[in-house]
Amino acid sequence: MDEILQFGLAPDAANVALKWLSSLKSERRMAAKTLEAYAHDLSQFGGFLAEHFSEVANVRALEELTASDFRSFMAKRRSAGIQSRSLARQMSAIRSFFRYAERNEIFKCAALAAVRAPKIAHSIPRPLPEVSARRVAAADVLDSDEPWVKARDAAVLTLLYGSGLRISEALGLTPKQVQSNPLVIIGKGGKSRIVPMVKVAEAAIAEYIKLCPLALAAHEVLFRGVKGGPLSPRIIQLLMERMRGALNLPDSATPHALRHSFASHLLGNGADLRVIQDLLGHASLSSTQIYTEVNKTHLLEQYRKAFARS
Repeated sequence: MDEILQFGLAPDAANVALKWLSSLKSERRMAAKTLEAYAHDLSQFGGFLAEHFSEVANVRALEELTASDFRSFMAKRRSAGIQSRSLARQMSAIRSFFRYAERNEIFKCAALAAVRAPKIAHSIPRPLPEVSARRVAAADVLDSDEPWVKARDAAVLTLLYGSGLRISEALGLTPKQVQSNPLVIIGKGGKSRIVPMVKVAEAAIAEYIKLCPLALAAHEVLFRGVKGGPLSPRIIQLLMERMRGALNLPDSATPHALRHSFASHLLGNGADLRVIQDLLGHASLSSTQIYTEVNKTHLLEQYRKAFARS
């Protein structure tokens, strides 16, 4: 992140930005990649201001920004082809910086409150039907000639659906971790959560460990590629692409769709939304509440299909 530490701002404003990032790391425990993205977003804004005013912006200039200045920035980003979702994320990072400055009584820019965030089309994750999700993880539809690779793929897919893990979380597991059930998962921002493994997942992992020809040290990654290194997420993504054809699944059937399916099927079977939030590792309940929309949409689709046949 060193190359963007000055953020295109004057030294006094850049110093505030550094303190802001430090607070995000220590107080909100944001991951390094997220911090890097926030720093990059602010640097683009700083670069725009330097061009906009023909000089780098200091604290006084930031305080005196108008709503028109912010809108000009968004218009320029639009002209560069940025989509609404990315622009909304960038504006969120910029707002976070200004909120930090106001909260710590460094400076306050009242104009930002008058700037509306870009509208984003509401996207609902598309879970797989329960039968399809179960088949994805079944070893009989996996096509590797190597029994241990077939067992590995079955174990990973079973964890994605059976425990609702992110693919990075599943591929980051160690042999030591999977000795315990429930699993202790370290998710986004270094936050830990407890996630139970269903018996079929335990069995799939045991089968993989039994067949794997590689030495699996207790504290190294469990799932390996054929050359012995950590298994790449791309391998699982390509596997799901092949399985879409074999099982006649939609294009939305991705590794992450298995996590969506885990949450949606739990909700459909009566699980409490707070429990699902804890299992998924969502920081906010609002992130989990989207699955109520998923179930409502699915219910309406089934209703329409039933009446279309009558």
